[in-house]
This record gives sequence, C-alpha cells and structure tokens, in this order.
Amino acid sequence: MNTLSWVRTCGLSLALCFAAAAHAQTKVVYHLNEGLAQAARAMGNIRNHLAADPNAKITVVTHGPGIDFLLEGAMTPSGQPFAGTIGDLASKGVKFDVCNNTLETRKIPKEKVVMEASVVPSGVAEVANLQSKSGFVYIRP
Repeated sequence: MNTLSWVRTCGLSLALCFAAAAHAQTKVVYHLNEGLAQAARAMGNIRNHLAADPNAKITVVTHGPGIDFLLEGAMTPSGQPFAGTIGDLASKGVKFDVCNNTLETRKIPKEKVVMEASVVPSGVAEVANLQSKSGFVYIRP
C-alpha cells in the first residue's frame, strides 16, 4: 500500500469513527433521592432533555424520599398529580426504577408503586451499575 492510499484509508476510518460517535445514543441516569420538589424539577429537566435530544435513553433511579413521586396518588408541591407526567415520559421511553430497600425500610407495599415503574433491589447499586457497566452519564437535578 502506498502512502497516499494509507492516508486516505486512515482519513476514511477517522471520518467513520466521528460519524458513529455523532449518532451514538446518549444514555443518562437521573438520580433522585430528595423528595417531591426534586422530582418536580427532574420531570421538567427530563422533558427539556427529550425536546433537545428525543433519542436519549433516560432512566430515573430513585431511593429514600426520591421514590415518593412514584407512589400511587403522588402530587407535585403545587398540587398537580405526577401520574400524567410519568405516563407521558414513560410513553417516550423513560424508565423509572424504585429501590426495594427503601420500600422494605419504609414498609411500603410494592403495589403502591405506579405501574410505569420497576422495582430494583437497590437504588444506589442501580445507579452504579448503569454508570460503570452500561455507560450512562449521571445527572442529579
């Protein structure tokens, strides 16, 4: 292979790498553990995030007071139900995870968790796994 062919091959390879990186899906974990006010902020952040990047893969992981908005009948600090927002975001592919350790510690039956959410063994372990094993970027609103 002559030098010119080698340079063209390298250039084409770099261009393909940059193109692949540009089209890679952004994966984000939103970590919620503070309660309803944080959840209300996060819902707005996630809506804005999806408006800017509709292909983003978003997982919301909750533990401690962060699970409260994912319980049946939860209301925002301004008195609006979270249910509509949760359903809308879930229909756009947002995944919601609730910490089982929190449910057990607080003696909350799993049946109280909204149907759009999944129960994971540990919220903090789920955040760590998503970051270390699945390449998710961490956001804490």
